Amino acid sequence: MKKEWPLWEVFIRSQHGLAHKHVGSLHASDAEMAINHARDVYTRRNEGVSIWVVRSADVVASSPDEKAPLFEPANSKVYRHPTFFPMPEEIKHI
Repeated sequence: MKKEWPLWEVFIRSQHGLAHKHVGSLHASDAEMAINHARDVYTRRNEGVSIWVVRSADVVASSPDEKAPLFEPANSKVYRHPTFFPMPEEIKHI
């Protein structure tokens, strides 16, 4: 039986950016191979300065169905309001 290599998600940081961006996926036997393949496939023009790879199975994400409870308004979280903390008299514009 042929064993398939795990799927890896690839993130590249470009020379003109600070954040890594998801650019695609690939199969590799381990992290070192995943980085080397990511370099070969996704940075052909020497545009990347950093590569992140993570096994797809290790990525944890919320579901769109969980949007309401996960991103509920801050109004229900009283500790996020400045009125929860005593404000000094000299601060007038908050």
